[in-house]
Amino acid sequence: MRFDDEAELDPSQVEDIRAAGSEQDGRGPGCRGLWFGGPGGGCLLALLAIGALFIFEANPLQFIEGEPRPTSARPQPSLPLRTTSDLAARCRTGADADQSQDCRIVGVVNSVQAYWTREFRRRGERYEQAKTVLFSLGVNTACGYADTAAGPFYCPMEQKVYLDLTFFSTLQRDFGTAGGPFAQAYVIAHEYGHHVQNLTGTLNRVGGDRYGATSGSVRLELQADCFAGVWAKNAVDTGFYQGPFTEEDITEALNAAAAVGDDTIQRRTEGRVNPDGFTHGTSVQRERWFGTGYQTGDPRRCDTFSGAI
Repeated sequence: MRFDDEAELDPSQVEDIRAAGSEQDGRGPGCRGLWFGGPGGGCLLALLAIGALFIFEANPLQFIEGEPRPTSARPQPSLPLRTTSDLAARCRTGADADQSQDCRIVGVVNSVQAYWTREFRRRGERYEQAKTVLFSLGVNTACGYADTAAGPFYCPMEQKVYLDLTFFSTLQRDFGTAGGPFAQAYVIAHEYGHHVQNLTGTLNRVGGDRYGATSGSVRLELQADCFAGVWAKNAVDTGFYQGPFTEEDITEALNAAAAVGDDTIQRRTEGRVNPDGFTHGTSVQRERWFGTGYQTGDPRRCDTFSGAI
């Protein structure tokens, strides 16, 4: 996964509100705010919850449906904040994206939104861009408060994707994923899949159907996986990458998708699988729907709301 060295990045699509003293480039402790157990294993259950929820994160459908539970704003870190202008100075070209995780995030966001802008235009519609917000420790949003243990999430009330980069090292270290740049790209593309669902009104189809193997929640998540695959198939045409993604790249994405399947999470945390508690789909389903999107490159093939999934 290499960017075109001459590709021009647009850092304005990413807002950086991380504390200046926090970990940079996704390194450092992967769990703050929630603590279970003793030293060494204390973060396990909290981090497994990240995998189990993955997109909704702290409260299923609280973020995705734009129905935050009543919560008071919490103080932000008192450390000085980085600014988006720092990204503008550092992240200018595809060459920068190959050298820095921050700039790679900018490049992925640019590519994903370039694809959906073109796809919406092809359908005679207008794509509204969504910013990605990089945060650390905790963040107050229109959808409620989230700390770093929440993982990535999309807030439809603001049309923003929120991301703490420590999530990626957590996914690799504690969930046994291969990690890598394309696993990160998959996560981001999945979040923007939720943005597309918001723009098209698909989010409203879920309603209260939040749990179960064939629930609206599961169908929503699998469609976002499929949308991520569609972007991956068309990414080179956005002008940000040198060539098609490699088999190793796709394996990174499939590995990440499998690691956060409901059955895999439940087996690790409960020792058994309970389909009635599914919110995101099984590992096999998540891999399959990403694969459907990648093989076809057509978002029309991502209809997870009709028939079996």
